[in-house]
Amino acid sequence: MSFLSPDLIRVRQRFEAPEIGDAGRGLDQRLDGIAFADRVRDGARVALTAGSRGIRDLVPVLRALARRVRDAGGEPFVVPCMGSHGGATAEGQAGVLSSLGVTESTVGAPVVSSLDVVQAGTSRFGTPVWVARDLDDADGVIVVNRVKLHTDFTGPFESGLIKMLVIGAGKHRGAAEAHRLTVRHGFPPVLEEYARIVLARLPVICGVALIENQLDVTAELHVLEPAEIIEREPALLERARALMPSLPFESFDCLLVDEMGKEISGAGLDTNIIGRNSILGASPPERPRIARVVVRDLTPASHGNAIGIGMADFTTERLLASVDRAATAVNCITSMAPEDARLPIGFDRDADAVEAAFHTSGSPCPEDFTLVWIPNTLALEEMFVSTALLPAARAHPTLDVVGEPFPFPVTSDGMLAPPWSRRRDGDEASRPSVREESATDREDDDAKTRRQAHGR
Repeated sequence: MSFLSPDLIRVRQRFEAPEIGDAGRGLDQRLDGIAFADRVRDGARVALTAGSRGIRDLVPVLRALARRVRDAGGEPFVVPCMGSHGGATAEGQAGVLSSLGVTESTVGAPVVSSLDVVQAGTSRFGTPVWVARDLDDADGVIVVNRVKLHTDFTGPFESGLIKMLVIGAGKHRGAAEAHRLTVRHGFPPVLEEYARIVLARLPVICGVALIENQLDVTAELHVLEPAEIIEREPALLERARALMPSLPFESFDCLLVDEMGKEISGAGLDTNIIGRNSILGASPPERPRIARVVVRDLTPASHGNAIGIGMADFTTERLLASVDRAATAVNCITSMAPEDARLPIGFDRDADAVEAAFHTSGSPCPEDFTLVWIPNTLALEEMFVSTALLPAARAHPTLDVVGEPFPFPVTSDGMLAPPWSRRRDGDEASRPSVREESATDREDDDAKTRRQAHGR
């Protein structure tokens, strides 16, 4: 790095992070509470929804649901419900699920992928409401999703079962129609109106809502009656809000992010974390205030969809080379967010991107340059900060400063060597990135599948 880069120091956030434990076992208990077996007739084809997000327990939950459907005499199958993701193709959407570990061998049910839709009804806005034909043809539907804050809007319904029914299950055509309406009417009224119509049309057996804690581990799991989904989701969203992590500093010069991606956030970079939002008419979060954002890589699970890259100021040429322009365009246009596809300035060397952030941040000198380095916007337990933030870190009630300052880890060719990729000073290695966790989970899954017919 040609400028006098700052030293870094490791800090860790302390979270009170409740965990459910074994998600499959917890789901079994909750399904027993609604007499699940009585809701599946013999031979019934039961669709399980699956989106494009990196939900920690998506595979074990889908596997448990598939097992319970089979035990009740039904025939489970998985339907990709992700709007326009996967390049708005059936093959692409099945590929997205496969990259998240969702395959017939891992969940015990075939993945049936199609972009075909049927009209579920007509909204009070005078527009057709579309829903996946695969769900409409099923004898039963189980809606599965994580409930969390959305990256583009706020309201009683954000990211959860309602959005899964409207945007995800609407496939490309339905997602585009719904998003178009939200530009004038806002997301909450459109989501509720469309959800009521879809719920009235589909043979929904129940909803399965997951809430994750600050470490992206399942904290709560809820099974909802069809009539409860609209009524109860706002309270689940508030619970998710209380468990959401954040960056511990109100303002700083540069956020350095190792990776962005669709399995990390629907916007690639979680807007609630970085304090930026490029959606037309949306107000960005009040905090944090970050002068410059640098993103180094796009996750393989994004399949080239770089939606959200427009929120970064600087990036690398290797990230830009991995962008699938068509897939990114489809997602951005469908979600009414063309701004999210604008490309930042790219550099061959990581170090040059950080240096550009320094020179354009307003920081008077490297010693005063306030930088926070994270793996991605999901992994916020551990981070590295420049020594200019050391007083604030020591004064923060939920931060622990670990070890001593060390030089910015730049290799001889100007690339960065992320400190959490190796052990330092005898400390335990940091929690892996979403990309590493996904690979590890799939390896574990393959090994355990060989030992158990349907286990992970």
